[in-house]
Amino acid sequence: MSKLSNLFAAQDMTEGTPWKKIVSFAIPLLIGNIAQQLYNTADSVIVGKFVGDLALAAVGGCGPLINLLIVLFVGISTGAGIMVAQYFGARRKEDLSGAVGTCMMLTLIASLFMMVVGTMISEPMLRLVDTPAETFDMCLSYLRIYFLSIAGMGFYNILAGILRGMGDSISALKYLIVAALLNIALDLLFVAKFGMAVQGVAIATAIAQFISAMLSAKKLFSMRDVMHLEKRHFKIHKVYASQLIRLGLPSGLAQAVMSCSALVVQSLTNSFGATFVACNTIVMRVDGFVMMPNFSFGNAMTTYTGQNIGAGRIDRVEQGVKDGLKLIIGTATAIVAVIVVFGPVLMGFFTDTQSLIDMATQMMRIVAPGYIAFAVTQSLSGVMRGAGDTTTPMWISFFTTLVVRVPLAYLLAYLTRSAENPNGDPRVIFFSLLCSWTVGCIINVLAYRRGKWRTKAKMKRVEE
Repeated sequence: MSKLSNLFAAQDMTEGTPWKKIVSFAIPLLIGNIAQQLYNTADSVIVGKFVGDLALAAVGGCGPLINLLIVLFVGISTGAGIMVAQYFGARRKEDLSGAVGTCMMLTLIASLFMMVVGTMISEPMLRLVDTPAETFDMCLSYLRIYFLSIAGMGFYNILAGILRGMGDSISALKYLIVAALLNIALDLLFVAKFGMAVQGVAIATAIAQFISAMLSAKKLFSMRDVMHLEKRHFKIHKVYASQLIRLGLPSGLAQAVMSCSALVVQSLTNSFGATFVACNTIVMRVDGFVMMPNFSFGNAMTTYTGQNIGAGRIDRVEQGVKDGLKLIIGTATAIVAVIVVFGPVLMGFFTDTQSLIDMATQMMRIVAPGYIAFAVTQSLSGVMRGAGDTTTPMWISFFTTLVVRVPLAYLLAYLTRSAENPNGDPRVIFFSLLCSWTVGCIINVLAYRRGKWRTKAKMKRVEE
């Protein structure tokens, strides 16, 4: 029982065997990430089964636009996680409290901003990416409800990032499981029973995210042994805000570029018709689960590196990288094998249309080997970010997205035009993704070995 409780507890990653610390932190994080993915997956499964393939395409088609408009939260979450990890590792309680208070105030401002902007530009953005006419109204309804309730999503993601920075991956796990189960139940109630279609899915997700945010906030206020949040901490302090911008802005910009490119690629995807959009939605939902170990180990490496950098233990960081790479590559290889063997079964969860299952399986198998390359990228990017070097991963992301993925997708589409496929072969969407992941892996390995991340300074004290 004690071993189990140690696994599901806040982790001080500056002591103990590196690989054991990484695994014990990553396992609850992985389960939590899977629960997070259940939000969108439950939406897709339920609307696909109870409403139809067009509703499935509508929910999936909203993804790139949502990702573009939440870059503020991505930046705040990334910067918050790194700051918290380093302050926690250095045992600087007052700085930790001030940083958390600043992050929460910035999250409030970002939520209000996105609530207004997101609802205003949803319609023109959907038109900009040539959303199919048969799914346009459903996409618009989903987006407007999503952005009106975006505060729950924003606060949960930032607060969960703060908890993980302190090594507490179990709290985020518990709250996500509660929210995911609630989301599924509400999806079934609103969609299957009340016939609310995509509007019901959006409302269910909003309620579930709000609950998870409230639970996360309650947990933070109770952690008085680690930090003591008081009224004076809830202001935007210049030192913490500037560090948050320095650390989070590159990640936010990288997310913005990737999201913009996704919108550009989504426009190409839409040109292949509603059936392929539905296929792409299925693949991306499965992809969301497949990516979870990569993201979990990547986040674990960020927290592990941040805490040890804060404690001045660069030797532990280097050993952790060796252990982490072995773990993440092995896990990714096993997942690829499952995709190749059981692809049709996985796709069958989302639709009963056999032609759609066959198409999605083919696309998933094209991109499958790239998950191993992406595993390496996530691990090494996590190390660099945890050390405070968020700019190098940003530039790598820019290159693989703007120079490799987007141009390659359109070039291959142009070269494969035919009477049967006047807009090109739809498979190019996934061939280009595979190529960009492979190139990104190679560049990340070179960047890590170059060692710029070792020279980054630790977080400043408030009095500095």
